[in-house]
Amino acid sequence: MTDKHAEERDQFVNAMGDILASWNLSRSTGRTYGYLLVRATPASSDELRVGLGLSAGAVSTAMRELVSWGLARTIPQAGSRRLLIEAAGGFEQLLAASQERSRAFIRTLRSGRSLTEDARAASRLDAVTDLFEAYVDAGERMLRDRG
Repeated sequence: MTDKHAEERDQFVNAMGDILASWNLSRSTGRTYGYLLVRATPASSDELRVGLGLSAGAVSTAMRELVSWGLARTIPQAGSRRLLIEAAGGFEQLLAASQERSRAFIRTLRSGRSLTEDARAASRLDAVTDLFEAYVDAGERMLRDRG
């Protein structure tokens, strides 16, 4: 890998860390996901630790979070307790994760409806809720159409 290629990969990995951090996942989890996305083969926890400069604990947490979000899957190794991990490459997994976060946001918005102080505040809250409901509906249509 050329120095330029390695630098561009590191920029991508760091950008993924920043994006997933905005989803309330750790930056290490995002960086791990970015690293896994561009790898040709699954990675061991040791490879992730060395390749990303993370602690063993950060790698373990990242692996658990990625699997729980459906963004990665683990691969058992015969005769060993060690696991390999690979990105579960797909648009569907990313969209489904985003959809679930949006549904939680919609539930919270709805819970605030009875707290609005006047019709203007209620209208504003309804507009935001409607926007996110439309986003979730569009995402669900996309997932259905791809299936």
